[in-house]
Amino acid sequence: MKARIFILLIFVLAFCNNGQAQGSKQDYTNAIGIKVWDGIGVTFKHFLSDKAAMEGIAFFSNKGARTTGLYEFHFPLGGEPGLRWFVGPGAHLGFYNNTNGNGLFPGLDGIIGIEYTFAKIPLNASIDWQPAVEFGNDRGFYGSWGGLAVRYIF
Repeated sequence: MKARIFILLIFVLAFCNNGQAQGSKQDYTNAIGIKVWDGIGVTFKHFLSDKAAMEGIAFFSNKGARTTGLYEFHFPLGGEPGLRWFVGPGAHLGFYNNTNGNGLFPGLDGIIGIEYTFAKIPLNASIDWQPAVEFGNDRGFYGSWGGLAVRYIF
């Protein structure tokens, strides 16, 4: 229920922004929103330059929680303004309490995906794949991470 309220809030903020969407479809500095996959996460993305961004994700599921930091390189995709693909490295800490192990587990991540930034509203959406290697007892490669993110641009 909380997730639905949060999603609704993001869309209300997007459409009530006094028409102050970013001037170019590609230009934004900060964005915050949600990321869904096998649970729900909060994502914050900050651009350091036109082509480099840092993203932080706090992800929660019935298996535990995971915090991730990513450094992303962004590139235009086709001729559509606002459409880009991105790739980059990162790291995470997983806090789990389930049948797959209890405790704190560090890991290394990679990310590859595409994103679209809307011209008329301050909204950004992306889909990505985020493979990871996690260290610890009975840990290893995880290829099922990733997600769909919707972010409010400010």
